[in-house]
Amino acid sequence: MTEEVWMGTWRPHRPRGPIMALYSSPGPKYLIPPTTGFMKHTPTKLRAPAYSFRGAPMLLAENCSPGPRYNVNPKILRTGKDLGPAYSILGRYHSKTMLTPGPGDYFPEKSTKYVFDSAPSHSISARTKTFRVDSTPGPAAYMLPMVMGPNTVGKFSQPSFSIKGRSKLGSFSDDLHKTPGPAAYHQTDVQVTKFKAPQYTMAARVEPPGDKTLKPGPGAHSPEKVTLTKPCAPVVTFGIKHSDYMTPLVVDVE
Repeated sequence: MTEEVWMGTWRPHRPRGPIMALYSSPGPKYLIPPTTGFMKHTPTKLRAPAYSFRGAPMLLAENCSPGPRYNVNPKILRTGKDLGPAYSILGRYHSKTMLTPGPGDYFPEKSTKYVFDSAPSHSISARTKTFRVDSTPGPAAYMLPMVMGPNTVGKFSQPSFSIKGRSKLGSFSDDLHKTPGPAAYHQTDVQVTKFKAPQYTMAARVEPPGDKTLKPGPGAHSPEKVTLTKPCAPVVTFGIKHSDYMTPLVVDVE
């Protein structure tokens, strides 16, 4: 069955020598530069001049001119406006000063001194701010020289006499011996040299020991309220209010 597939005498066999099919190669991908045209012309041949037609220009993405969109007033000529007299009604003008003085704000009687001649008038101004830091002396800082007594300046003074006080040195009260007087000694207690009399003292009040808690008095008791050991009158009390709609408790007793 195998021999019938092949035609002739050729049969598959190993090659006698190396062939290019057994090696990996890039294949026929290398092209020879063309000899026609202008682009990629072969450098070994002369290249003739080539002429081309330029295509249509591309439209600009951003047009810098506004185009014919101006609305020119037909009444404006090259010499100016060609218009007749036109009148318009203007609104009422609003002044910035809304409040204006009235007749009562003026005092014509006070303008006498500005219109007519008047005598000079003087006023006392307040102290300035620099008065507190002013270091110049005032009128009270100056003292006039005395005209009486021996210390006069620019004047002749008469002789003056003075009375000197009494000197303690060499006077009758001068203590030459420096001895103590009778008041310098203290009186000796009699009980130091004689028999001492008995002395008594008063001691503080002594309280007996006992219970110091507060006890109830006679008014704290109510014997009329005692019902445990004595008969008591009947006492009536009010019970709670029962609802008419509440089911009473029924207990079955067998």
